[in-house]
Order: sequence, then structure tokens, then C-alpha cells
Amino acid sequence: MSNPNAHGTLHSGVGWNAPKVVPYAADLARAASVLNEGRRVAILAGAGALNATEGLIAVADKLGAGVAKALLGKAALPDDLPWVTGSIGLLGTEPSYKLMTECDTLLMVGSGFSYAEFLPKEGQARGVQIDLKGNMLSLRYPMEVNLQGDAAETLSALLPLLEQKTTGSWRDRIFRWNRSWHETPKDRAMQEATPVNPQRVALELSSRLPENAIVTSDSGSCANWYARDVQVKRGMMCSLSGGLASMGAAVPYAIAARLAHRNRPIIAMVGDGAMQMNNMAELITLAKYRKPDDAAWICVVFNNQDLNQVTWEQRVMEGDPKFEASQQIPEVAYHKLAELIGLKGIYVDDPARLGAAFDEAFASDRPVVLEVKTDPNVPPLPPHITVKQAKAFASTLLQGDPEQGSVIVETAKQVLASVLPGSKS
Repeated sequence: MSNPNAHGTLHSGVGWNAPKVVPYAADLARAASVLNEGRRVAILAGAGALNATEGLIAVADKLGAGVAKALLGKAALPDDLPWVTGSIGLLGTEPSYKLMTECDTLLMVGSGFSYAEFLPKEGQARGVQIDLKGNMLSLRYPMEVNLQGDAAETLSALLPLLEQKTTGSWRDRIFRWNRSWHETPKDRAMQEATPVNPQRVALELSSRLPENAIVTSDSGSCANWYARDVQVKRGMMCSLSGGLASMGAAVPYAIAARLAHRNRPIIAMVGDGAMQMNNMAELITLAKYRKPDDAAWICVVFNNQDLNQVTWEQRVMEGDPKFEASQQIPEVAYHKLAELIGLKGIYVDDPARLGAAFDEAFASDRPVVLEVKTDPNVPPLPPHITVKQAKAFASTLLQGDPEQGSVIVETAKQVLASVLPGSKS
């Protein structure tokens, strides 16, 4: 262009740095006052807290608080901390449910968690929220103090204003909840199914995840097992479609992770519905851009020939039997497709082979599609079953579900697994 300064030209610059966004001192003091007066503090961490791990730990320890995690905040804290209760919501844990129903103070950090029915009842708890986005403040819960700021910076500024809690009774209660819950997912996963219990898939994967692993999950029933059965270690990264309604994200997310992190193991957890929607085609993209020295890349396919999450929502939320015309999907040999495009394919229909299959996949010199034939009638039990849900499920059975016999048996196994730990049948 002859005149670079002509009207309408666009320019760019270099050297941008993220700003330091911290609330005013007076607002921090008001927040500290609320938190210091609380006797039973609960923290909810979301995606905005992913880079605030140290601050979360320090603030939680000072307040004697328990921490639940929204799904997008799953990697904000490792799950081996005794006061971390895991995921919250329909896909959450029983300790997270109890944490919210029994707290008197709520600190929400970087979360837009939208299932308000799993938060404290209005009037039960005083609230403080930290979020970089002002339009998220008090959106999910009526907060007493709203702090617009970066999570890590705001927690750091808030920490010196907090008083060290001297009583451990609240934390002791959280520890007991976690100890009681700890074996429940394992007991449920080890229940026999036809042919493979999907929770067992997530359990076997979780025990083999290294600290630098990146895990993605699609939407659907596999997100239940990702939420409850995959235990996060310090240093891991995790993500899924945050609105929980967009299918087909797991493999594209895992491909993006591969391009950004060649040396980190990457695992995508995908249902067969999402595979047929778009993830099978995306495997071709992966094959195109893979390199010989890449770390492990594994796509775990939960093949149950059912749009399973919606099937269970119909049963439990609406009281409708499974509608096979819309819910049943064709059988596809996903592992064979992988082999056709130069990837490795592994097929498992025996739970005893799961561990060895994962070991083989992690050791592979190329990306792997690990297809597991799972039982669609293992129920994704919520942390708390409401009367409405129980009535809807009973209505389903009264109307006659096409999978009724198996549904009743598998539901009974899952419920009894938490009552009779160690039971295998």
C-alpha cells in the first residue's frame, strides 16, 4: 500500500501481556469478613480456577473448607486431597452433594455451574464469588460479595485477610464422607455386566494415568464415568464440552491436545453415538498429523449401541421407556476402522482383558482406538435420588421398557454396591 496510514487501515502490535485484575481492597475485606464468620465453608471450583491450584489449596486450608469441582474445573485440584469431594451435580459424588447441603458459607471460584439445585438452598449459606467475567457474578446463587478478578490473583490477595480456622469438626465430617464414598465407585465398577461394565473401563484407565496425562470426554453416558471414576492427579489436564449438550468434542479436543503437547499421553473417552456423529471422521485428521515420536494417544470407545444418556434421561426424568427407534444405533467395528487408516485397533468384550488392553494401548507406537463392548443398562446413578426421579423410573417399568429385565437387575446391583461393599453380584 502506498500510504500505510490511510484512513481505514488496520494495524497490529507485539508485546501484549494479560492484565492483573484484582478487586478493590474494600471488597476483598468484605469477602474476608463473610468467609471468616463461616463455620462450615464449601468451595466450588470451575474452569476459571484451573491456574489457581496453589491459591485454592492455601485458602481451603486456612478456612478448613471442602472443595467440590464443576466438570470444567476437574483438573483444578488433585482428587487425592482428603478434603476434595470431586465432581458436583447429576454426574457428581455423594460427598459433593453433602458438602453443599450442609455448608453455611459458599465460595465459588471461576465457575458458571448451572445446576442450581445442587448448590445450597437460598438462605442456607452466605456467598462469595470470584470470577473474571462480571456477567457471571451472582448468576447461579445470590452472593453477598461479588469479586471480579482473576482467580489466582484474587485468592492471593484474599489469603492474608483470612483467619485460620481452629476447629476441625467440619473437615472431619468431610473426611468421613470421602472415606465412606471412596470404595463406592470401585464396588459399582466391579459389578458384573453384559458384557463389560462401563465404569470398569474408566476405573482401569484411571489407575494407569500418568501425572502428565490429558483426558478428554465426550457428552453422553461416558461423561458420568469420566466425572466420577477418573481420578485426577496433580499436573493432569482434562476437558469436555462444558455445556454437556454438544456431542463430538472429545476427539477434536484430543487432536488439539496432541498438536500442542507431543510428549504427553492423551486419552479421549467417547460413546459410540458421538463416534458415529463425527469422531470417526476426525480420526483421519489425527492420522494425517501424527508423528513417529508422539506420546500415547488413545480413543476409548464405549460401544453399547445406544444413545445411552438420553435413554436414561427418558427413563428417570420423564418416566418414558426406551424408544428403540430413536435410541438404538448401528453396530460399527471402530477398531477395524482404525486399522484401515494406519492406527492400531483393540477390541475388548471381556472385563478381565481390560487391564492388559490398556497396557498395550499405552505402549503402542501409534494412536490407538480401544473399543469396549459395554452394557447400556448400567445406570448412571445421581448422588441423590429424588422422589420425582424414583416415581418417573417406576413409571418407566410399569409401562414396560424393552430392556426392563436387564435394567432392573443392573440398577439393583449398582444400588446394592454402595450398601454391601465388595459384593460382586
